[in-house]
Parts: sequence; C-alpha cells; structure tokens
Amino acid sequence: MADTTVIIPNLNGIHYLKNCLDSLYACEKTAFPVIVVDNGSTDGSRELIGQEYPAVRLICFSENRGFSAAVNAGIRAADTPFVILLNNDTVVEPRFVSRLTDAVRHSPQYFSAGAKMVSLRNPEIIDDAGDYYCALGWAFARGKGRPQTRYCTPCDIFAACGGAAVYRRDILLQLGLFDEAYFAYLEDIDIGYRARMRGYTNRFAPDAVVRHAGSASSGSRYNVFKVRLSSRNSVYLIGKNMPPLQILLNLPFLLAGFLIKFLFFLKKGFGPVYARGLWNGLRMCCLPAAKSRKSSSLRPSLRICLKLEGEFLSSLFAHRLFR
Repeated sequence: MADTTVIIPNLNGIHYLKNCLDSLYACEKTAFPVIVVDNGSTDGSRELIGQEYPAVRLICFSENRGFSAAVNAGIRAADTPFVILLNNDTVVEPRFVSRLTDAVRHSPQYFSAGAKMVSLRNPEIIDDAGDYYCALGWAFARGKGRPQTRYCTPCDIFAACGGAAVYRRDILLQLGLFDEAYFAYLEDIDIGYRARMRGYTNRFAPDAVVRHAGSASSGSRYNVFKVRLSSRNSVYLIGKNMPPLQILLNLPFLLAGFLIKFLFFLKKGFGPVYARGLWNGLRMCCLPAAKSRKSSSLRPSLRICLKLEGEFLSSLFAHRLFR
C-alpha cells in the first residue's frame, strides 16, 4: 500500500500537465495516489485529466482560490501519512517520489523535505535547493542560478519550497494546514516557520530531482500580481510568526530590507505596487483573524527563538547580494 500521495495544484496549466503527469507515472514501480486540485481552469486542463488520466483524482474549484486553498483540499482528501506537493510546471526524474519520501522518513523530527529543483531549460542550473529566511525579512531560494553540482549533500534548511516537497500529513494537520490568507507566495515559508517553532526540522533531499519551468501560473518573474502579493505576505509572515521582542531586535534589518526591495522594484517599475503591498500587509496583521492565528499558535521556547535568530542573521551572508 502506498504511503505517499502526490498533490498537484493547477490553474490553466494544460501546456505543462501532460509532461508532469507522464514523468510521475514513468518514474516509479510502486503505485501512488495522485490528486490534481484545479483552481477554476478554462483551458481544457480538467478535460485532459478526465480523458487521459483516469487514475488521477480531480478536485475542482469553480474559481481561483489560490495555492494554499488548493493544496489544503488535496491534503484533506489524502489518506496517506506523507503528501508531496508538486507544481504543475515540473518534470520529475526517476524515483522522485520514493527518494523524497525516504528523506523525511529518516527521522520523526523531520517535518518536510524539499527536492533539488533545477531549471527545466538548463538542468545544470539550480532553481531551488531549499529556502532561507534572513533578518532583512527576505525569503530566498538557496543556490538559485548556481551549478547544480554544488548541491549534492543533504542538509537542514529553513523551509522547503512548496513547488516540490514532501510533508508529514499528521503534523500539517496539527499546524492547521497552509494559511489560506496568503493566497499565493510565502505560504511554504510560513508552514516551515511554524514547524520550526515547534522544534521540527526541514531537510534538503538532493537525490530527488525535479526540473522546473517557473512562473507558470503568474507569468513573468516580476509582475503586478506577484509583487503585490509577495510584499503583502512578507509583512504578514513577520507579524504572524515573529515574537514582538524579536521584531523589535530585527527592526533595523527589516526596515533596511524593505527599503532595498522598494528601491529595487522602483527601478523595475513596480515601486508603487510594492509599497501598497507593504501597507496591505500591515493592515492584514491588524485584522482579528490574523491576531487570532498569532495568539493561538504555539509560543516557541527561548532556545528555539535564539536558534532561529542565529539563522536569520547568518542567512544574511548566504544571500547573493552580500557575496
């Protein structure tokens, strides 16, 4: 009996879905359930799955409810101890499912494991080898744009990228699943952060390799949708998860980080969009629902807070801006 379910959120991904599903079914000898959660596609994605992939369980929304709502529906529908979240614009390499699941199965303290994501067009280049989070309030992909041969060793990471990662389903349920207030972007950092505050570990699994196209749902790397949501969610992530004293200690770094990002996006033509996103994030933190999520979450021990603070500071030097 399979112990892992693969969950694929989809929004108008017909140009990617066939390659993704074909690679999944070709890569393993052991059968495993696959759930596609469709966010109101109008491009024929649903019909493609119904006609060519009858074994796939299809959950359909009438509208785009965002990444978090889609994967949460899949997680609730799964009945296996492990769930793999996989972007629709990916192609997996042989034994992806078993290798990724084995990485998190190694220790009960492991909450998640992220795959080695490489560029679909140039597989020699890393797209994501685990995610960092630093004191500037930035989340960023480890190794992005660098040779993939440098990232062949398993290691602890701050959080796994939700584009290709395995999670323990029971811990996901304990944490309350992915926060649907994010809609998209940084929800994987949030769930990894919450797990870390409970003392769990997130891992990088270099033997599980995925080729990733990137920006398949939102379009280009920088666009109004992505900049607006990412900036909003970056503020919400801090307000929701970081204890007040830690926010105060990191405030000079956080203000500097937001200023640098604002200047960057101003140059790209998205300065006002980024600024409005920050403002919306502040307003979001003040909503009763956000305050309830913060007050109901487990308060981390001083030891865990100090450990995370050390990572936030050390990760400053892992970002390419400072190297």
